[in-house]
Amino acid sequence: MNRPPPNVFSVDVEEYFQVSAFEDQFPRERWDSIPSRLEQGLDAVLGVAATAKVTGTFFVLGWIAKRHPGLVRRIADAGHELGCHSFEHRLVYRMEESAFRLDLRETRRAIQDAAGIDCPHYRAPSFSVTRDSLWALRALAEEGIRTDSSIYPVLHDRYGIPGAPRSPYRPLADHPEFVEFPPSTVRWCGLTLPCAGGGYLRLYPSGVTHAAIKRIRDRDGHPAVVYVHPWEFDPEQPVVSAPWLARARHRVGLSRNAEKLGRLFRSFPFASMSACLAALGGPTGLPFVDPGSAA
Repeated sequence: MNRPPPNVFSVDVEEYFQVSAFEDQFPRERWDSIPSRLEQGLDAVLGVAATAKVTGTFFVLGWIAKRHPGLVRRIADAGHELGCHSFEHRLVYRMEESAFRLDLRETRRAIQDAAGIDCPHYRAPSFSVTRDSLWALRALAEEGIRTDSSIYPVLHDRYGIPGAPRSPYRPLADHPEFVEFPPSTVRWCGLTLPCAGGGYLRLYPSGVTHAAIKRIRDRDGHPAVVYVHPWEFDPEQPVVSAPWLARARHRVGLSRNAEKLGRLFRSFPFASMSACLAALGGPTGLPFVDPGSAA
């Protein structure tokens, strides 16, 4: 019997003050004056991954690559693959296509200059490829991106396309090598619920997350896509004066996250997005689905 493909381990490499929920508190023109906390969280993520001998896909901001090239090289030297997370964490649905393409090119150049390797993978800030910005998929494919992970098939106040596919697929018939890897969700009582990444990973008890991943793999028959951020492993970061919901989403479970991730790595196989795609048989093994046609 063939071994099932590994789950995807992915990291969005950004500072705690660069999350979309804190845009009002930390305007971009102030970023250079804020002390960096990136290395503290990144040390923890790389350490947990190294202990478990897991390599993943790290989506890096171009702003980070310009200012911390040594950290980007560290990620690559540890065997992880690199992807783009935009230059300054701007939401795709607030951008014009021409500006989006320029942003993507600048980000790829910054990452390639820092690490000396290509990065044909992309994840939009805050999963901001929605119905209003599906044009970005074709732009990504035309710019040379081969793997995207930006469409969350959930209902959310800031992102998501409810009803979009929950497993890897090809969204563009005229770009058959271009693949979408949606972040993981689980079906429960007729609902599609997010799981196994970001605040959901920090909020849910480990038993719930493990049961969701087991269900995704065993019943739904596809790999899970787990995502984290370095700041989620840094409980000593400053407390931001922000609306209570944004603050609660950001800080829940920070002190336990490294332990949770290590437990996940001990319980399930994980690898990079490219390795998972290869185990699935490459792009040709995946169906064509138009996410814009989702109910």
